[in-house]
Parts: sequence; C-alpha cells; structure tokens
Amino acid sequence: METSTVSTAQRLMRAFMRLNRVAWHQNPIAGHTLSEIKVLFCVKHGARADSPGMKVSEISRILDVTSPTVTQLLKGLEEDGLVTRRIDRTDRRAVVITLTEKGDMVTKEAVGDFLASFERLIDYLGEEQSNQLADLLSKVFHYYDENGANVSHSLWRGVVEV
Repeated sequence: METSTVSTAQRLMRAFMRLNRVAWHQNPIAGHTLSEIKVLFCVKHGARADSPGMKVSEISRILDVTSPTVTQLLKGLEEDGLVTRRIDRTDRRAVVITLTEKGDMVTKEAVGDFLASFERLIDYLGEEQSNQLADLLSKVFHYYDENGANVSHSLWRGVVEV
C-alpha cells in the first residue's frame, strides 16, 4: 500500500474515531438520554395500524441491544409517563409498548432538537459542503453495507494514535 494511501486511511480512521467521541450524543435530548430517545423513536415508528404497539423483543432486535436493557429503559420511560405497557390481546404472554401523548410530544421535541443541531452544522459548513458531506456519508454507508465490512470501533483503538 502506498504511503499516501496509508496516510489517507489513517486520517479517515482518526476522523471517524473523533466523530464517534463527539459529546453531542452524551447530552440530554428533550431532557432524556439518547438511549431513551432511541427507544421512543423505535416505538413511534414501529406502531402500525395492524398492531397496538411493539413488543420488548422487537425493540431489542431493532436497536440491537439486549431485552433486559430495553426493559430497564422502558421502566424509566413508563415512570416518566412516556410509554405504557399492556398485555397483548393476541398473545397474552406478551406485553406491548405504546407511546403516551406525552411520549409523542417528547419525540417531536427531540426531532426538533436534532434538526436544530444539524441546521447549526449547515450554518457552520455552508450549504454546499453540507450537501457534499451528506453525499459522502451516503457513499460510505453503501460501501460498508454492500461489502459487509465490519468496522468495530473497539478494533480501531491502538491502531492509530488520535
């Protein structure tokens, strides 16, 4: 591999590692953690006309986390009045999760927070570079998706000094 290619590969790895550590995902969103917001979005988007809500196992599969993790998050969200749990009418062994009106409002607020954050990024980068970035990130996604590449952040540690 050429020196310039290695250097470019190292620059890309550093950039991805630094992006992963950006504090924006650590700050509360609409007063809730990013994990809680992800669960709320999952429940909101998982709701279908043919289903009264989502099962914990469905949320767990979609978010790629364990069921006990989802259950713990749901417990806090339920205490905050953002979700409800009910026995599934079609399978009495299962529990379905639905958003409350308050939960729906929090998801809308979180969308507003996310959009405002990206609007500030657009102001910083400018419209042209923002569109270039969006195009490049789409290409990156398609590359890794099509090639089945497994890029584990834990594998990067120690490979390149940041």
